[in-house]
This record gives sequence, C-alpha cells and structure tokens, in this order.
Amino acid sequence: MANSPSGDSVTDRIVRVLETFTPTRTVQTAAEIGRRAGLPSSTAHRVVGDLVDAGLLDRDGEGRLSVGLRLWELATRSSHALRVRQAAMPAMERVQARVREHTQLAILEQDEALFLERLSDSQAGANVTRIAGRLPLHATSSGLVLLAFADSEVQERVLARPLRPMTAQTPTDAGVVRRKLAEVRALGHVIAKGYIDEVSTGVAVPVRDRASGATAALSVVLPRDAATGLALEELHRAAREIEAALV
Repeated sequence: MANSPSGDSVTDRIVRVLETFTPTRTVQTAAEIGRRAGLPSSTAHRVVGDLVDAGLLDRDGEGRLSVGLRLWELATRSSHALRVRQAAMPAMERVQARVREHTQLAILEQDEALFLERLSDSQAGANVTRIAGRLPLHATSSGLVLLAFADSEVQERVLARPLRPMTAQTPTDAGVVRRKLAEVRALGHVIAKGYIDEVSTGVAVPVRDRASGATAALSVVLPRDAATGLALEELHRAAREIEAALV
C-alpha cells in the first residue's frame, strides 16, 4: 500500500534503507542512509528508528548504524542458500586444501552471481569476490556457469542488457556470450582468463540439480597463467559430493 506523497510504500522504504548497506559499507549514519536511499531526512530517521527498535539495525554509542543480528537470524532460518553452503563446505575445504588459492560458492540471485562463501589461502593471488557480494554473470566464471544452466528466459533477459566490460578480456557481445554458454553446457565447466581481473583466471563447474539446472556454481580463482588441470579435477569431484549431500 502506498502511503507517501511519492507513492512508495513502507516496505519500499525499508528495502531502500537496508540496500544502502554493502559488503564494504557496513556502518553508516542515519543522514548517510537517507541520502543513499533517496529519502527525506525525517523519513529516513523514522524508518531507521523503527528498524533499530525491531532489532533489524543496531546503533552504536556514536549513533552509527549497522545491520542487526536479528536480520541475519531471520534471513538464515529455512534458507536455501544456507543449506547449499552447509552442504558445500566439506567439499570446498578439500578443494582448498589441494589448490590453495581461492575456492568459492555462488548462486543465481536477481540475475547476478551472489557469493555465499569464499575460502582463501594467505598466499593466494588477487580476487575481487566478497562473501555476500555480487558480480555480473557474463564477467565471472561462476556467473557464466549459472547463466549457462539457467532458464532461457533468464538468459535472454541478461543478454538483452548492455554487458559492461570489467577488463579488456570480458566478453560483452551477446553472440560471443551465447557461444560461451553453449561451450559451458557441452564441457561442464568454464575457464575465464582475465574476465573479471586481468591477473586472474576463474575456473568453475556447476553443482547440478534434478531439473538439469544448476543449484550453484563452484569455482577456483587462480593466477592468470596457472595450470587449470588440478583445479578442474578437484572442482568436478567436489560438485558431485555436494550434489549427493543435497539429495
């Protein structure tokens, strides 16, 4: 129900407030939240106050705000994403112990790759991924796997949009991406050299579901010129273990 002059609902305003928090912006003032959410100051302070009272936001001694533990608690109850992460962790740890770079788990969420977990070695190379962070589907190894096994409707929607280059190697032509997706389906994996970061190579495989789609993508990020054979072998083995655990 719309109940503001601008026509947005209470739910709209709450969502806009919560979306101002990101993996790199975890603490804000009410004024900063209002500005980023596009809300009048009085509205922002009222919404923030209600969320603090409900335990969905926390306020520290200096008045700064962060996401509250109650929001995390509610989000993880009966969460499909949490179940996938829990099922994947033993296999991911085995991959990480062998490859010793970055091992990641992602799911398809609102036409982006949402990363549920990342395990990293202290000596591992560059990696832009963050837990609970999102990356574009066409520019990441995990994203290409998720897109390759997604419904045709999702594929068409993503490919109809401008595909932003992250590096000079990022595929941005829809025809090129379509051919890459067909290759991923045929091979059962993808190797993306320099797509998201010039110095890195992403290697990913699908965690398949019963409907021939992908529940998740399991990936390893390697230095750009590193051999990929061991990573692929370990990822395929781990994906089968995760699929069995999710049955």
